Amino acid sequence: MTMAMETTVDRTAGKKQKTELGLAIQIAIGLIAGIIIGVVLNRLPELRAAVVTDYLQPAGDVFIRLIKMIVVPIVFTSMVVGIAGVGDGKSLGRIGLKTLIYFEIITTIAIVIGLVFGNLLEPGAGTDLSQLGKVDVSRFQQAGTRATGHHGLMQLILGIIPDNVFASMAKGDLLPIIFFSVLFGLALQAISEDARKPVLAVLKGISDAMFRVTGMVMRYAPIGVAALIAVTVSNFGFSSLLPLMKLVGVTYLAICVFTVLVLGATAKLFGFSIFALLRVIKDELLIAFSTCSSATVLPQLMKKVEDYGVPKAIATFVVPTGYTFNLDGASIYLGIGTLFVAQLYGVHLGLQEQIVLTLTMVVTSKGAAGVPGFMFVILLATLASAGLPLEGLAFIAGVDRLMDMGRTALNVVGNALAPLVIAKWEGQYDAEKGRAYLATLK
Repeated sequence: MTMAMETTVDRTAGKKQKTELGLAIQIAIGLIAGIIIGVVLNRLPELRAAVVTDYLQPAGDVFIRLIKMIVVPIVFTSMVVGIAGVGDGKSLGRIGLKTLIYFEIITTIAIVIGLVFGNLLEPGAGTDLSQLGKVDVSRFQQAGTRATGHHGLMQLILGIIPDNVFASMAKGDLLPIIFFSVLFGLALQAISEDARKPVLAVLKGISDAMFRVTGMVMRYAPIGVAALIAVTVSNFGFSSLLPLMKLVGVTYLAICVFTVLVLGATAKLFGFSIFALLRVIKDELLIAFSTCSSATVLPQLMKKVEDYGVPKAIATFVVPTGYTFNLDGASIYLGIGTLFVAQLYGVHLGLQEQIVLTLTMVVTSKGAAGVPGFMFVILLATLASAGLPLEGLAFIAGVDRLMDMGRTALNVVGNALAPLVIAKWEGQYDAEKGRAYLATLK
């Protein structure tokens, strides 16, 4: 009788497990529901403003705020535990150097790919300016002007060092937080074991608890995604966007080619499959794509790559650092967007000008990820340095959200692959753990 009862319980549990929808499916349902709601509201302008302002936008902002709430404590505690618990100053310096070299190579390739696609497919050629709707981007003009003159190497280094770490934490500025976390972790490692152990235990407890909080927050993800995508779709002016669909198409084609060829070849070179990685991070990709915010998946991304076989010390250092220095999607967009504006106004940029542009983009694309609307700031700075009309950006701002979805997803893929590459490069990747984790996804 007891065995029969246990069998019944097991079957019931199995049925319950089968009927539960995975996070990816829930988010996909939310995405579809949001698109439908957005399309309906787009055709009901008298209802749209009230629904978007009073309900949808706040519902989406709740999700973004919940994520921002957990990012800083997770990054700080995870990095300190990883460095003080299993790392050392010499190996961390070596990992940091390799990480920056890898980021520089990959993002430079992404910029070049963007320029190649912009030259070959000419998304701005033949576009009638009179058919394009303009969006006011004046609030980014001053920031873009500042960016041209304040992104030198020393200014970037100065921006990494916080004058008040708590102020940086309050603003969610990751680079200063990473810098302080590394120093604190190394200092904690250098003190006596009796003093170190209780501090590590507390920080590890906070880190584990915050990952539990992340799981709670993710339960709201489908609702947040539905609300945010509904706002985006309801605000489309499809008639005014049609002339810019070529720009959107070229951007997504470049993103797909870069993912499969460049990141795919890089993954293959280090013994990984890009398609297996996409399967590992499918939930995070859907969230990032829908919300246009890679910060929404930072905690889960660190946890996923650690589960996939990357040591904690590497995962907790490389992923947050990549959020500033390894923006592959943004780098591709810089090349395409700059050439689009040049073609829009009939300005020819020769090979020499484009080489200078590439070097400019390599510098301006670093260190601005924490700035709201940072892509506009960087692109405005790039246009200004090339002597191109800054008002050209106002024409493409209307479809920027569409392209932002794709480039944010690519940023996530690039920052998921990076810790795998660095771990393998360091000879610290746990292949057996990675294979076991992949097996659980089948």
